[in-house]
Amino acid sequence: MKQPYQQSPQAHQALYAARVTRRLSTGMDDLPYDITERLRAARMQALAKRKVVAVQTAAVASASGGAGTLVLGGGNGRRGGFGWWQPMASALPLIALVVGLVAINIIQDDDRTSELAEVDAALLTDDLPPDAYADPGFVQFLKTSHSSESR
Repeated sequence: MKQPYQQSPQAHQALYAARVTRRLSTGMDDLPYDITERLRAARMQALAKRKVVAVQTAAVASASGGAGTLVLGGGNGRRGGFGWWQPMASALPLIALVVGLVAINIIQDDDRTSELAEVDAALLTDDLPPDAYADPGFVQFLKTSHSSESR
């Protein structure tokens, strides 16, 4: 079955403009010279404005791909092939970030705990006078002396 010929909106506009021009031009020969010159100048101004509008609409049509529609995200899921996996894949970087932050926190807590255990072990196994434990710089001394021993 043949499909009917469909004209573009620009073709419809051109046909309408031709009809209006023909209709307006029917009595043009009977008008005085000054009126025809003013009409000619007005026609030139209208055509100059029309060209600007036509160029702008052509630029918009070419930028949008004509009459097509741009859909981001694959449409309704059936055509995109992702289905419910797409939201889960979008959340995956956030989940990885949270897991990484929790792992870093656990590792730092373990390091702090092991450092405190080493200080406590050094305090309990050392032969020091009781006054040394009351000294505010004693813990710092143990940390620096322990770190210099491990090097």
